[in-house]
Amino acid sequence: MPATPKWVYSVRWKFLLFAIGSAAITAVLLYLGYALGNLILKTAFVSRPIASFVRFPVALVVNKVGSSPAAIAAGFVIYVVSFFLLSRGTMRRLESLERSIRSIGMGNFDQNTPNRAAKDEIGQLSNSVYRMSAQLSDDLSHILAGLQEIANGNLDRPIPAGERSGELAEVAFKINEMAERLHRTIQDERNAEKTKNDLITGVSHDLRTPLTSILGFLEVIHEDRYRDEVELRHYMTIVYEKSLTLKKLIDDLFEYTRVNNGIPLNTVQLDLIGFIRQLCEEFVPQLEAAGMTCRVEAELDALVIDADGDLLVRSFENFLSNAIRYGQDGRYIDISFNVSEGEAIVNIANYGEPIPERDLPFLFDRFYRVDRSRSKETGGTGLGLAIAKSIIEVHGGRISVQSSRDRTVFTTRLPLHS
Repeated sequence: MPATPKWVYSVRWKFLLFAIGSAAITAVLLYLGYALGNLILKTAFVSRPIASFVRFPVALVVNKVGSSPAAIAAGFVIYVVSFFLLSRGTMRRLESLERSIRSIGMGNFDQNTPNRAAKDEIGQLSNSVYRMSAQLSDDLSHILAGLQEIANGNLDRPIPAGERSGELAEVAFKINEMAERLHRTIQDERNAEKTKNDLITGVSHDLRTPLTSILGFLEVIHEDRYRDEVELRHYMTIVYEKSLTLKKLIDDLFEYTRVNNGIPLNTVQLDLIGFIRQLCEEFVPQLEAAGMTCRVEAELDALVIDADGDLLVRSFENFLSNAIRYGQDGRYIDISFNVSEGEAIVNIANYGEPIPERDLPFLFDRFYRVDRSRSKETGGTGLGLAIAKSIIEVHGGRISVQSSRDRTVFTTRLPLHS
């Protein structure tokens, strides 16, 4: 069955019918008035007081004003009154619609149910206002529920904005964004607190180990429980070595906290290739003692970056020290350079024992050691790579490591000078 055209239910037809009905009522009443006036004027009961009283005003109007002007004036009044009476229902609907809109403007979205039977413009507008108020009420209820969740501390429950657009959807989006940022801030604070506690635990453990040995041997010496001077010197040597270990741990810890607390960088333009070559020259004694050779391969003449050389040298010293310490079996340390996407790339490879795959994700964590016993024997504190990573990140760079049976490669990426 075809749909009825909208113009059939137009409110224009109603006002046209109101006009026609008012005109019909006016014509009928004027005709009845004209007939009644003639009847009164032509009545035979003139002598009667009541008939004379009724006939007098009619005769006065006809004689003084005239029948035509009187009919026009009466017709106008009748037409206006009839039109107002006939359109009273429609006007009440308009007044109700106006009250609803004013109520929505005051923030009250609880409107009456829509009038499904009314299909004219007023009914459609009323239904649209109802749907708008219901939608606004639904959106606000979601926003209020989301704010209540935030007030209760549940920051991981976003307000459903749906596919709607507009200012309320933007409000919901901003609230979700605020809650997400607040959630991240709280998580960062919790992580920072956990990091601090872990750092204190790790420092306490690593400081206590050499300190316990130092105190133990000093107690033996203090109580003269050694056999001879040779044993005394042996104990003193152990105390001295443990003291050096303790000093290195304290120095590394100070360096780590200093870097992570956001120290200001004294940046200058630095040729990374020349910087690494000079550093390798300084490591020649250690390389010769380990029976190793450092090979630098650079196809470029220079790689200029903005860096704090005094700070950056700490990172690459650590990479070279680890390569010498754990790569002696390979005899070589290979350093290569590359450029990609505005970054200077430095690869430092050694050919010693591979790092177990399970240890790679944690290699740059504080106090993490792949082989704790070997690290202690060689003086490792477990902070070197964490310090190196922090220094690289302070310069806006990244660091990664790959290890296989053939070689272990530490890759550093630093932004090129722009």
